[in-house]
Amino acid sequence: MSVQAVKRRLSPGHIEALKGERPIVSLTAYTTPIARLLDPHVDFMLVGDSLGMVLYGLDSTVGVTLDMMIAHGQAVMRGSEKACVVVDLPFGSYQQSKEQAFASAARILKETGCSAVKLEGGAEMAETVDFLTQRGIPVLGHVGLMPQLVNTMGGYRSVGRSDKEAAKIRRDAKAIDDAGAFAIVIEGTIEPLAREISEALRAPTIGIGASPACDGQILVSDDMLGIFSDFKPRFVKHFAELAPQISAAFEAYAQEVKARSFPGIEHTFQVKPKA
Repeated sequence: MSVQAVKRRLSPGHIEALKGERPIVSLTAYTTPIARLLDPHVDFMLVGDSLGMVLYGLDSTVGVTLDMMIAHGQAVMRGSEKACVVVDLPFGSYQQSKEQAFASAARILKETGCSAVKLEGGAEMAETVDFLTQRGIPVLGHVGLMPQLVNTMGGYRSVGRSDKEAAKIRRDAKAIDDAGAFAIVIEGTIEPLAREISEALRAPTIGIGASPACDGQILVSDDMLGIFSDFKPRFVKHFAELAPQISAAFEAYAQEVKARSFPGIEHTFQVKPKA
């Protein structure tokens, strides 16, 4: 009897091993259809809590719940086979204690089948990252601009410009690196600092508004596709302009329905002649 080869997903260990080999490719995914399209092209997909703003119209990521993350994590897992899938721990699901973080992360892994979780935070979260990794939960770290802290950081802005702020980001990155994160997202951080941190850390860095010298890059898929048009961060490049095309398609549909030119008879089911 022949044995068919089983396709294996990239693991957090595979992502970690890419440091120094080649740039790591990542994008966000929230739905099954997008996951299917992304899967051949990325090393890992992030089911980011950015879905709160992109899909649900929230003002920030703070209102995202654990149930929301699990539902979208399940959808992305159904649409992917190759890429490593990482799911964000949403605000309030891990900051209270390392035990709370473990319970939330374990639930995500069990209910979605994903490979890892991501959490935001620096030195103050290092003990939690160590606690999780020691118990079999791979962690993607996140330092620099942290969207879940937007209410205390004074909004979305670049960080690391002052000596004090730069020193804190260095400490944060090293603490999460030492705690065992398999990779670390650096967001919204001035380029020279992000470059310096990338060169200093053991774990690969994943830049978003950081530096070309980061070990990998990530963007919100809806941003780079030109779909999410509420605002365009400086660090986003539109690789497509889909919003106008989608709007034009909706307009054409509406016009054809009103004109009764759609549906045509070819779009309907007819009674088959009796034999």
